[in-house]
Amino acid sequence: MNSSQIPSTSPQPEADFMNIDGTDFSTMSRAGQIRHFEVEGYVVFPSILPPDMIGRMKGELADAEMSHTSYSTQQTRSVEQPQWLSEAVGELIGYPPMIEFLNDLMGPEIVFTRGFFQRSLPGCPGISMHTDGQPHGSNLFGYEGSCPRLVRILYYLDELTAERAPFRLIPRTHLSFHAEASPYQRYKSHPEEITLIVPAGSAVVIPSLLFHGSHPNLDSKPRELVQLGYRPAWAGPILPVEEWDPDLVAAAPDIAKPFLRSLNTTGQAFEQEHKPAGMRSEAPGINPSRWETR
Repeated sequence: MNSSQIPSTSPQPEADFMNIDGTDFSTMSRAGQIRHFEVEGYVVFPSILPPDMIGRMKGELADAEMSHTSYSTQQTRSVEQPQWLSEAVGELIGYPPMIEFLNDLMGPEIVFTRGFFQRSLPGCPGISMHTDGQPHGSNLFGYEGSCPRLVRILYYLDELTAERAPFRLIPRTHLSFHAEASPYQRYKSHPEEITLIVPAGSAVVIPSLLFHGSHPNLDSKPRELVQLGYRPAWAGPILPVEEWDPDLVAAAPDIAKPFLRSLNTTGQAFEQEHKPAGMRSEAPGINPSRWETR
């Protein structure tokens, strides 16, 4: 991890510093991308969205009904999930450049779990360090957050600068067994956190148990993002969650429909045998060498 430190200019920052990540993600092999995601807890796809797709999403979400968080009227999010408001966001669910990565990361059986549109207005405070999943569920994420494997993809529709609410994270926290890694914890800041500065149209991919947040928006313009959630089909929630409206699924773009499966799809099988029939002798997805090939 290559980083440089610059001071934050926030009057009341969550963190009074920025360790800006200098990793060159544009030249990473697929094996390198998977290793960085699995070990460090994040990977970046710079400028993965073309400008016309960004423009469509911005236009289609411009009049979305927004609410605000409990801690700031400047931190807003759409009342309805964005894939039902924007055809372009619906298409993004099955966006081939990202789905190819997800297939390599998780296998071909993938379930889309949720969409989220956020508009951080000028003066918006930073987001505290948190996780997007809790193994027993919570009031914030319901039981979707209890899925044992969850991936969040943050598509930034605007450039992130040091002033424009850049993303921050604590690498490798998704791997820790320590009590301080409890996904029910929140932190104001951490001395080893890093900050991501990325161009408009970039995607940041993280596992749900990574601690992450954002710096405040000190810019004069809003910062918009679309976040999409996915999981492997086997990794269902611990309790049932509300299913998609079938009429919305029927009206979704065809490219999205393979991923709009039942939100309760699971591989749960409580009764297990010690030596079940048909056991395999190879599984490339768990090869120790998976970080060294492709």
